[in-house]
Amino acid sequence: MDELRPHIEKIHATPHKAVVAVSGAGTQAVAWLLGVAGASRTILEALVPYGQESMISFLGFEPEQSASAQTARDMAKAAFRKAKSQLEDDSPPVGLACAATIATDRPKRGEHRAFVSAWDQTSNTLYSLHLHKGLRDRAGEEEVVSRLLIHALMQLSGLESDVELGLTDGDSLEVDRTNHPSPLAQLLSGEAAWVVARDSQTLEVEGVAPSALLPGSFSPVHQGHRGLALAAERILETQVGFELSVTNVDKPDLEESEILKRLAQFTEGETVVLTRAETFYKKARLFPGRTFVVGWDTAVRLVAPRYYDDDSDTMLGALAEMWTGGTRFLVAGRQDQGTFRTLRDVAVPQGFEPLFTDLPESKFREDVSSTQIRAAEGN
Repeated sequence: MDELRPHIEKIHATPHKAVVAVSGAGTQAVAWLLGVAGASRTILEALVPYGQESMISFLGFEPEQSASAQTARDMAKAAFRKAKSQLEDDSPPVGLACAATIATDRPKRGEHRAFVSAWDQTSNTLYSLHLHKGLRDRAGEEEVVSRLLIHALMQLSGLESDVELGLTDGDSLEVDRTNHPSPLAQLLSGEAAWVVARDSQTLEVEGVAPSALLPGSFSPVHQGHRGLALAAERILETQVGFELSVTNVDKPDLEESEILKRLAQFTEGETVVLTRAETFYKKARLFPGRTFVVGWDTAVRLVAPRYYDDDSDTMLGALAEMWTGGTRFLVAGRQDQGTFRTLRDVAVPQGFEPLFTDLPESKFREDVSSTQIRAAEGN
């Protein structure tokens, strides 16, 4: 431990915040990290999902094999997401994981191996360690794996590492670094649930979304969108971001070129959240506790059974789930066939009135739509 202390002190001196998850081996590394002063500056959480149900709960699914490269990657990705969700500042989040099978109190037929995966915003590094079977007891193999975890965390924290792993000629270690696909590629493939675009330039996978969102297709963005967002910000006293789903119930998914074209319309200081959530039910699940800023016509669809497979019970169940999840809707009036319609013209089911709040006409009215603009432009 004395030998490793200076290395761990260097880790604790970096701004990186880590969630560490180990299964099969690596608990000694957790003890070493926590045993050096300053651990709270580095470790957000340490988990040991050893049992099957614990691993399923951590990953959200059952891995095909407990000690494999893919499981280590999946664990590191889950750890990274946990780290992002727990950040209280702009420190770089990182996920570190180990999936291993090493010596036990009974003979093993297979290899003694450990896969350590280090995940950050841009890449994943996988360390595949195969141990010389029979050379060490469990404590000896545990120490080698734990040293590898410290080495990986040093590199993940942007440090040069000279941690002595204690490998022999009978051991083998392979290192494979893979850059993540672009944020938009991750979104379109379903690997990422959402992407936050700030100032139309910076794209962050599953970044922090504003507490209020104004959904739309934004084809094109117009003064009504911006006016509504500004009015909603004044009422809600919080930032309102724009939400664009790249999927649509009735149309093909947007291609990357079209997404970039629509993002280019937004200006400095505006935030756009890109999702694959084509319904408010899905949006609310992605972003619980948010207020969605919508027009009268959207509010009508929210409480119309025909948009829930003509099933009123399904509609009521969806509304109830959104309500209990903290979702709320701020409803702006819209012009409809010469009449200005408001929340009063929405047939909100009895008992669900608190789910909706009216944005008064005196606070916002803009009789313009993307459809009208496209028609005027001949598109």
